[in-house]
Amino acid sequence: IKEPNAKMAQFIMSQYGGPDGEIGASMRYLSQRFTMPNRTSAAVLNDIGTEELAHLEMVSTMVHQLTRDLTMEEIDHTVGVWPQAAGGVPFNACEFQSKGDPITDLFEDLAAEQKARSTYDNILRVVRNIPEVADPIRFLRAREVVHFQRFGEALRSIQEQLDAKNFYAFNPGFDNPCSASCAPEAK
Repeated sequence: IKEPNAKMAQFIMSQYGGPDGEIGASMRYLSQRFTMPNRTSAAVLNDIGTEELAHLEMVSTMVHQLTRDLTMEEIDHTVGVWPQAAGGVPFNACEFQSKGDPITDLFEDLAAEQKARSTYDNILRVVRNIPEVADPIRFLRAREVVHFQRFGEALRSIQEQLDAKNFYAFNPGFDNPCSASCAPEAK
């Protein structure tokens, strides 16, 4: 990126540490993988969570390049890149969910990818005539679409394993019938 632009950096910063940003996505997916009931869905969360860390690096590099060589008067914070939303609200763990229910978590993930995609759409409206900024944003937007599709596949793999009449009210991690020898016999 050849021309610094503090306002553009502030706008893009939201995808670093904002509510729909890359750090929250990565932490969400890497946390949720442990409660997935099959290897396919756990692998999808692991792969995408790891990829989101690479996206975090891309976004932070763009922000750094957009603020490089600016004075403190031109930037409303230090020259360090740190996770925050465009409005200056710092990242915190409230930005992501991990319920431990595979259906709930995967629907959350589908929504998160759509929110990130729409944020990238908004950024593209601002930077579309600046190729060195728009091109990596287009790449990141395209990956959000792929992630949405992969989460849909993971959701289907879990739904195929569950009782189709009850999968919304059933958490396989907690609601499996008790098979212990001390369980009362059914009549």
